[in-house]
Amino acid sequence: MNSLDWAVLIGYFGVMVAIGVWSHKRVDNVSDFFTAGGKMPWWLSGISHHMSGYSAVMFTGYAGIAYTYGVTSFITWSFPIALGIAIGSKLFAPRINRLRSRLHVASPLEYLKNRYNLPTQQALAWSGMLLKIVDVGAKWAAIATLLSVFTGVSLNQGILITGAITAVYCTIGGLWADALTELGQFVIQLLAGVAMFVAVVLKLNDKNIGFLGAWDEPALHGHGKPLVGPYGTVFLLAFLFIKLFEYNGGMLNQAQRYMATGSAYEAERSARLSAVLWLVWPVVLFFPMWMSPLLVHAQKPDGSDSYALMTEQLLPHGLLGLVIVGFFSHTMAMCSSDANAIAAVFTRDVAPVLSARARGWSERSGLIAARVTTVVFLGLSMAVATQVNSPAFKDIITVVIKWVAGLMGPIAIPMMLGLLRPFRRSGPTAALTSWAAGLLAFWLVNYPINWNVDGGVPLQYQVSIPLAVSLVLYVLVGYLKPEDTPARLAVIDKVNTDGDAVAAVPVPATAGDDVVGAP
Repeated sequence: MNSLDWAVLIGYFGVMVAIGVWSHKRVDNVSDFFTAGGKMPWWLSGISHHMSGYSAVMFTGYAGIAYTYGVTSFITWSFPIALGIAIGSKLFAPRINRLRSRLHVASPLEYLKNRYNLPTQQALAWSGMLLKIVDVGAKWAAIATLLSVFTGVSLNQGILITGAITAVYCTIGGLWADALTELGQFVIQLLAGVAMFVAVVLKLNDKNIGFLGAWDEPALHGHGKPLVGPYGTVFLLAFLFIKLFEYNGGMLNQAQRYMATGSAYEAERSARLSAVLWLVWPVVLFFPMWMSPLLVHAQKPDGSDSYALMTEQLLPHGLLGLVIVGFFSHTMAMCSSDANAIAAVFTRDVAPVLSARARGWSERSGLIAARVTTVVFLGLSMAVATQVNSPAFKDIITVVIKWVAGLMGPIAIPMMLGLLRPFRRSGPTAALTSWAAGLLAFWLVNYPINWNVDGGVPLQYQVSIPLAVSLVLYVLVGYLKPEDTPARLAVIDKVNTDGDAVAAVPVPATAGDDVVGAP
């Protein structure tokens, strides 16, 4: 990097902070901070939903998969995400929007007090927050890894720089700041992605390698196969189910984008836009990664530095800075949205249970608590980031694929399926049983069983078994022990029906109240 690249990077950080300051004026209460007051346009929500699913992991971990295996990086990652969001646009997006518009909640988990009971809500809230700390920690480590390649700063310095700047704009501006910065980041990503795509095509032409003929090169032998290595059919199917839940609200931050739109129909349009972007845009981003074995030799065994090395070699200064900004934009978009979602869960769902004072917070006190929680979450995730590549967490892609994908299912299934009428018989017993058994299955498959299997348990089973166990038990226990009380059925009717001809639903219970419908 030279002075021009640094100017682009510093200018980007300055614009992000300025957007946060401007957005601060639009945040008057907790609803504005967490759900934009339900006033976000569907197209902005869709772009924000799309951007909040990226991070620099794509340019490190998934770049390594593309370098090693080729197009399977798209087939087993962005394609199932696009398909999952498309399905969720009908199945989940309208119902999640009605959580805000009809149940008047500001956290995706807030409705669980009435849908199940308070212990269920707390179990999902605490486990979801802890998982998000690990997830975001991997994202900080990914961007810091890239920053170290370009600038030479240490991993911890990179984590501190990106985390501190993200904390400024998302803490003062809330979800409005997240969405507006993600819009700017989308434009930057568009310019940077196209620049890199063109640079790679021109470099291939210099080597007398055609756009399509590249796949016949020996270095790319087998890279055109859709499913290879550990990324087989079982992995693809498991990932589709995982992403169906995760990217439609199971990891909380995407649910907020649906809640932020003005109506259920706008939430559906938002999801469809995000699905189209996930289907088309990653192909442009992945193409340079697929071609990387023809242009660079990765220094790391997993190939995670291949994209960064290629960027340094192919792009002139200025454009290099723009692509680096693109790396930052991915990570900061996801991490800021995660921070806002977890702040919503803690402020609305956890704090009132822990403190009687929190149950009486005024709008101003609640807003202060939301901002403090956001900073604390970012701080904890940055601390975890320093432990990525340690014996506990392994490398970045292991954290993202094994830990996050494997643990997300048991947490998301009770939350997401609880919205749907066909699962109305499943109550708190089914929810807690499926959650606990899924977490236990993750531990067994990834540790005791993995240690005793020659070569270890294949990755596809590490991520799919916890989800399968949770799903089966959630349905089975609900069938054997139905808990569809009138109050719980009223909640389901409220989120499944437009108009006024629905059963009355009580205001979501506070921590000090008896929970409606609780056994």
